[in-house]
Amino acid sequence: MPQIAYREFLGNSPVWFKNAILIFLLLSLPLKLVLGTTILGWLFLGMFILALAMALKCYPLQSGGLLGLGILALGLTTPETVWSEIQSNLGVLALLIFMVSFIFFMKPLLSFLFARLIIGIQSKWLLSLMFSVMAAFLSAFLDALTVTAVLIAVFVALYGVYERIHSATNTDFDHDGTPDREELGGDTLEEFRAFIRSLVMHGAVGTALGGVTTMVGEPQNLLIADKMGWEFLEFVVVMSHVTIPAVIAGFITCVALEFTGVLGYGTKLDPHVRAILEGYVEEEDKKRTKKEVYALWVQGTCGVLLVIGLGMHLMEVGLIGLSLLVVVTALTGINEEHQIGHAFEESLPFVSLLCIFFVVVGMIHDLHLFSPVVQWVLTLPDDIQPRAFFLANGLLSAISDNVFVATVYINEVRAAFDAGEISRERFDMLAVSINTGTNLPSVATPNGQAAFLFLLTSALAPIIRLGYLRMVVMALPYTVVLTTVGYLAQ
Repeated sequence: MPQIAYREFLGNSPVWFKNAILIFLLLSLPLKLVLGTTILGWLFLGMFILALAMALKCYPLQSGGLLGLGILALGLTTPETVWSEIQSNLGVLALLIFMVSFIFFMKPLLSFLFARLIIGIQSKWLLSLMFSVMAAFLSAFLDALTVTAVLIAVFVALYGVYERIHSATNTDFDHDGTPDREELGGDTLEEFRAFIRSLVMHGAVGTALGGVTTMVGEPQNLLIADKMGWEFLEFVVVMSHVTIPAVIAGFITCVALEFTGVLGYGTKLDPHVRAILEGYVEEEDKKRTKKEVYALWVQGTCGVLLVIGLGMHLMEVGLIGLSLLVVVTALTGINEEHQIGHAFEESLPFVSLLCIFFVVVGMIHDLHLFSPVVQWVLTLPDDIQPRAFFLANGLLSAISDNVFVATVYINEVRAAFDAGEISRERFDMLAVSINTGTNLPSVATPNGQAAFLFLLTSALAPIIRLGYLRMVVMALPYTVVLTTVGYLAQ
């Protein structure tokens, strides 16, 4: 029985990671008695960051949750503090639950649009730019994870068409008189994989570019906006002196990478492959029923209503998502519980993880762990403070979850403001630094961007040979450019 219990503990996680979590939890009480609560708090924080960094091997809800239970058991924070954090961030939780669920029913429209881009645009640099622009625009109003999920779904479908034809013996899909199998092997296959890798990376970075610009682009944005009392348009304006240069720089980088062809970019779509994909899209158009066309129009209308609702701040963001969820399902004949339930599958694990974040945030607040760091930054000259916060947030967000990092820092800065230590103007500047710092440099690794992590763990990654190191290398130019521009624009 003990062997089974140990084997089942944290599932298929690496043995060393299981041992690290288990040993730390067992030793935490003696460590408290010997080292004190402050040092133990820092040790718990380090272990929690490790749990986030190991997200590829073990989803951090379990490992992080066990650490959170340990924090509560040892009295490093209280359930009342955690519940207070959850209550004060209900807007963020509602955003994740209802907005993400609504966007689930927008996937057919988004897939339709992205497929049209691939087939309709011949120029690779223009196609890459349009992928990045569309992903950025959509992520400014929709959830970045969902946009990335759509990209993955589109490319998996297109690769499936390629593979099916490649595996056939006598198929002549492009009607040129030559069996497609002869044209699609070897280098053509590798080029097609490289073509998809470059587009999906441009799109994934695009979600980060758009996500930083609005209060609904990323979960931490809404959290920051709530602490600051900013509405949708106010958030956009306040952030614009950093976000606009960063977005422009990101698009320029996209084009430059395609023209230079460095680090795996620049691969074009083979004419034979294009002919096959065009044939596939044409067949899909012919098979599309009037009901499906009607559903696309409903989804498009709901997308317009979303932009209007957010721009005019008609109600809380979560309620806008819930309202549109009701509208899109009611008008498209979706009224069965199991159909609607699928829409919540993507959001609820992260909502649960976010509540675990608040345990650690509560510990940091009660033990004042980050107060010395924040106080030190506030002693720096006024013109240096925003850049110092930007780098501090960026470095931690590149290896950890940016929602967690933003929550920690905005709470500390808010406490300094409430205590009268900084002015409202300074508070606004630091909030901009925290938001942009947790969004822009975090493209460095899959650990920093949830969209990157989702892509890396998707069914698409292995078939296009996209691994952790390759993602880091392909994201490197974006990391350097966005971090530099974000730093200078503070």
